[in-house]
Amino acid sequence: MTAVKDACEQGRCGACSVLLDGRLAASCTVLAADADGTRVVTVAGLGGVGLARAIRAMFLAEGAVQCGFCTPGFVVAVTDLLTRHPDADEQEIREALAGNICRCTGYGRILAAVRAVQAERGVLRSGDADAPEGIHRRLDGGADGG
Repeated sequence: MTAVKDACEQGRCGACSVLLDGRLAASCTVLAADADGTRVVTVAGLGGVGLARAIRAMFLAEGAVQCGFCTPGFVVAVTDLLTRHPDADEQEIREALAGNICRCTGYGRILAAVRAVQAERGVLRSGDADAPEGIHRRLDGGADGG
């Protein structure tokens, strides 16, 4: 499986994040025997429509991808978060993504991508104080490519 990245092998980096029976898990910490009979969903299994598609698109649009090594884990973690809590505020997003490490892009662009998905889906109001600069202009058709 090429979508699941093997990095720290200790469950600390998030690169190998999967959904195990619908719950976010670091696959490197799960024995194959323990996963027997469970439903394992990788980033590839999330599909190309709906929320996962929107997350992937905004990661690209917001510059939240550089080398791409951490991206599958982030996409799985963000999908899990926004499925359970679509209107998560910035602190909740930061806490949900604390188990994912990115050494290239930086977390500002990733956070902006998550907030942009929320804005696109209508759960982030135009006047939301937590919205990253630029989202309002995009939503209103302004200077940032609306």
